[in-house]
Amino acid sequence: MVRLPLITLPLLLACALPALAEPPKGCIDVQVGQSRALAYDCLTQQLQGADPRAAKGLREQLDPVKQMQRRAPNQMGLATPAATSTRMGGSFGSSAMPQRP
Repeated sequence: MVRLPLITLPLLLACALPALAEPPKGCIDVQVGQSRALAYDCLTQQLQGADPRAAKGLREQLDPVKQMQRRAPNQMGLATPAATSTRMGGSFGSSAMPQRP
């Protein structure tokens, strides 16, 4: 009868260790349809964390200026050479009046 508690003690410790472990450090974002809910509290904790390299990488990803620089010109409403040549038609490079309005 004395051996039963000695055998069950390691089993109980093995079962309790995953519950005592630290939770994963990833952030979970939820997207329903077109709307997206970001985990701002988790991102804030990561930005204030001990690893300055991770914080710098997150700041660069969340920087609106960097996001704007990565977008294509036609997504920002700017004219591209292909769109301009389609609009100008045969008069591209020879006239200021477009072939198509």
